[in-house]
Amino acid sequence: MTKIPNAVIKELAKAAGVNVSSDAAAAIAKLLEEKAKEIATFAVENAKKRKRSTVMEEDVDAYRLSGNGK
Repeated sequence: MTKIPNAVIKELAKAAGVNVSSDAAAAIAKLLEEKAKEIATFAVENAKKRKRSTVMEEDVDAYRLSGNGK
């Protein structure tokens, strides 16, 4: 069970003009959570390298700029 509700995934898909099944929404939610954890871990390490205990937007942006967020 993920923390991202299937209803949220379905709303996002609907806004993109796509219908998704409940199983597909659950699979997407799982992937998004895994990616979010990856980004958060990177951002925390980036903040630590800059001797900060607070993650800033620049730390999250650094993930994308590093080539990990393709």
